[in-house]
Amino acid sequence: MTDITTVTVLGTGVLGSQIAYATAYAGFDVVAYDIDEPALEKARERFAGLVTTYEAEVDGAAGGKAEAGLARINVTSDLAAAVADADLVIEAVPESLEIKRATWTAVGAAAPERTIFATNSSTLLPSDFMEATGRPDRFLALHFANRIWVQNTAEVMGTPKTDPAVYATVVDFAREIGMVPIEVKKERPGYVLNSLLVPLLNAASALWVDGVADVETIDKTWRIATGAPLGPFQIFDVIGMVTPYNIARTSDDPTQQKFAEILKRDFIDAGKLGAASGEGFYSYGA
Repeated sequence: MTDITTVTVLGTGVLGSQIAYATAYAGFDVVAYDIDEPALEKARERFAGLVTTYEAEVDGAAGGKAEAGLARINVTSDLAAAVADADLVIEAVPESLEIKRATWTAVGAAAPERTIFATNSSTLLPSDFMEATGRPDRFLALHFANRIWVQNTAEVMGTPKTDPAVYATVVDFAREIGMVPIEVKKERPGYVLNSLLVPLLNAASALWVDGVADVETIDKTWRIATGAPLGPFQIFDVIGMVTPYNIARTSDDPTQQKFAEILKRDFIDAGKLGAASGEGFYSYGA
């Protein structure tokens, strides 16, 4: 068992809300932070939805356990207050180096000396912004997969400055909240999961953008040939459009830049954000 009892999650988007709820469901006290009241209202809706999902899909969650997890979450838009008593801060803010550096500068100034800092960044290396915390020895990456209650990996990746004891504590914490810790031995963009997944998604988007095959054909080919339950565009819908857009628009590849333009124009601007919104590349109903 670790000494961690209070966890703060920064950012309550699709994955941030899942991290916060999974941690609370495991019995920890959680503070969920986001920038303003409209964002927090969406977070409350996501948490309520996760209660329903856990009751339907997680053994033992029905009969009050899922609701008890919800009761352990407090929400706030006051960053200093959010981290004031945190044993562990997990950051899941937008995938922007500038935003992450600014966030961690503020957190480092407000959090107790004992606090461990973890980023859920999926594409940026922790060493790119560890110095912003003022305590790089207590900073590392803790990366979760979407649908955390089913795809329960937690990739732990330190930097050359991460204290080994901090790393070990975070591995133990991941296990305590029901994750399977994936110990990444050295820094690598994409960790293990996205190093495998991103080339698939890039290849699929290039096939589509270049007019080689349509979405349904690409997905069908992958499912039939590999036995995978989802094709790459179904995976895009699970991830949501915002993260793939942010990654594609910063790519040096003209095809990926074109993909980003299409995602922005035809999907994000039209409110088709993926499965969570009811429509992305496919329609999901209510």
